[in-house]
Amino acid sequence: MPSWNRVAFRISRVITVLGAVSGWIVAPSRAQEAPAIRSKVNLVTVAFTARDSTGALLDTLSADDVQIFEDGAEQKIAYFAKSADVPLTLGLIVDASGSQDRFSKQHEKDIQVFLKNVLGPKDRAFLLCFGNHLRLVSDFTQSGPEMMERLKQYEKDSDRFPEIGPKERRDLGTAFYDSIFYSTQEKLANADGRRAILIFSDGEDNSSSHDMMSTIEAAQAANVLVYAIRYTETAKHGMLTARNQYGIRVMDRVAKETGAWNVDAKQTDPAEYFRRIAEELRTMYEVGYYPLNPMKDESFRKIVIRPKAESVTIRAKSGYFARQAREKTDSSLRSE
Repeated sequence: MPSWNRVAFRISRVITVLGAVSGWIVAPSRAQEAPAIRSKVNLVTVAFTARDSTGALLDTLSADDVQIFEDGAEQKIAYFAKSADVPLTLGLIVDASGSQDRFSKQHEKDIQVFLKNVLGPKDRAFLLCFGNHLRLVSDFTQSGPEMMERLKQYEKDSDRFPEIGPKERRDLGTAFYDSIFYSTQEKLANADGRRAILIFSDGEDNSSSHDMMSTIEAAQAANVLVYAIRYTETAKHGMLTARNQYGIRVMDRVAKETGAWNVDAKQTDPAEYFRRIAEELRTMYEVGYYPLNPMKDESFRKIVIRPKAESVTIRAKSGYFARQAREKTDSSLRSE
């Protein structure tokens, strides 16, 4: 039989446990006075390219060679990878509005060059053409000839191809922003591989339901780089109109904010800039971190990736908006 001292000790332990349980029971009432943080901390991933002092791409960096900052605060790197062996998942978006009529043959020729020189056996791409409708001319495919054949069919009868995005009533004919936004949301956001868009346009818009900033935000959130291939029709004597200048600034801004760049298609050999784009996409890095600030407060978080070697230059998207992840709808779940 246990001694009285031992019994007393056990009774005191029971009282202590009951007290702790009592504290747990009343905890919810205290939580109502000071709500707990419920925001889920998600891994933030950023794709980036690195170049040396001569402009050559670097493929030898490790996590120890860079630092990453969010709003000026250094973050702990949780994930680091090279994408040399990652397949490319691409969207080719072609402006088929009236302002691009004179460039339609050049679009076709340049896309053919791209498909021949860039698209590898593990890569896939889709083709979207837009004016005041967003037409999915070719869904994801690894076949360049198939895509070109469908593009020729589109030029003969565009109405036969399905639209993406919601039905919109558009009075005018250029939905530049919507073409990027819905390509990102419906085709690339949940796709595997290194994701990028190549848009062939002059950057002018007169009928989108989205603006430049919401378009950039969608691409940043999905880690989609937007390479802008610009075809600008100039006025007499090569002068740029106000619309031309605005379109140039738009394409430059969208490209830079997503971590890509824009090119003047009239000034550069397409084989050269497509080679550069492919080389970049296959020599990229991806770094991930769990932000020290866990709140999903809708604010924009500026991201800076800083190399430890002064001779290295890094290009990446400018940041992201801290938003709650959107739940998939039943229809989106069924379509996967």
